[in-house]
Amino acid sequence: MAYVNVPKDLTKIKSKVLFNLTKRQLICFGLAALMGVPLFFLLKGGIGTTAAAMVMIVVMLPGFLFGVYEKNGQPLEVVGRQIIESCFLRPKERPYQTVNAYDALVCQYQMEQEVKAIVEKSRQRGSKKHGGQAQAHPRRKKTD
Repeated sequence: MAYVNVPKDLTKIKSKVLFNLTKRQLICFGLAALMGVPLFFLLKGGIGTTAAAMVMIVVMLPGFLFGVYEKNGQPLEVVGRQIIESCFLRPKERPYQTVNAYDALVCQYQMEQEVKAIVEKSRQRGSKKHGGQAQAHPRRKKTD
């Protein structure tokens, strides 16, 4: 009786299209072959077979890497973009800042105390000017 290994995490399984390769791998390998093989035949007569093969390998290598390499389920272009952003585009120093609700409440309380102090000072000045009696605003009607 034959045994088949079944992976525990089924999300890592990718559907194979042709030659046990995924669609992404087929596209990347095909593009690499479209660039490398004609280049080999163009350079073979001028620089020799060995040098042309080396140039072909160097030209096709990025296509193979984009098709095969994955880190934490992310393809090479995503990983590369994240590296470029973290090294060059984002600021190096990111100070830790929190939004503290308690600080906002303390600040609001201090502002209210300042406003109360200003109002009390204005009332005291008004009562001193008018001989101890606080008078109403001149434009307001007096209500009895």
